[in-house]
Amino acid sequence: MTRIDFHTNIPDKLTYACRLARKAYSAGGKLVLLAEDATQASALNEALWRISETDFLPHVMAGDPLAAQTPIIVTDSDEAELPHGDMLVNLTRRAPANVDRFQRVFEIISTDEDDAAAGRKRYVAYKQQSYPLTHFVAGKS
Repeated sequence: MTRIDFHTNIPDKLTYACRLARKAYSAGGKLVLLAEDATQASALNEALWRISETDFLPHVMAGDPLAAQTPIIVTDSDEAELPHGDMLVNLTRRAPANVDRFQRVFEIISTDEDDAAAGRKRYVAYKQQSYPLTHFVAGKS
C-alpha cells in the first residue's frame, strides 16, 4: 500500500521539493514532482537547475521524449502519462489522482493557512482510506 508522508510548516515549498528530489536521486530513486499549475511547474523546473553549483538533478517536464529515461519528472497534471511510480511529491492543494500507483507520496504543506487547511483535509481523507501516514513538522525536533 502507498505510504504517505506529510511534511508541514514548510516555508518554501519549491526549495524543499528540490532538496527532497536531490535526496531521492542520490539514493537512486525516481520521482514525480506535481506542481499546482504551469507557473509553479516552470518555477520548479528552474529551481532544479539552480539547487546548487555542484549538484545536477536530471529532470524533464512530463511528456518530454526523454521522460522514460529521466529520474525526475515535473508536471502540473496528475492525469499526465508518467513513466515512474516510485515517489510523488505533491505541491498542490488537492489530493492527486491515482495515488495508488506510487509506492510513496510526500505531501508538502507550507506555512500558509489556506495550504495547511487543505493539507489537513487531505490527511483526514487519506486516513479514512487507511493509508499508512507519517507526519514531519519542519523546524521541530
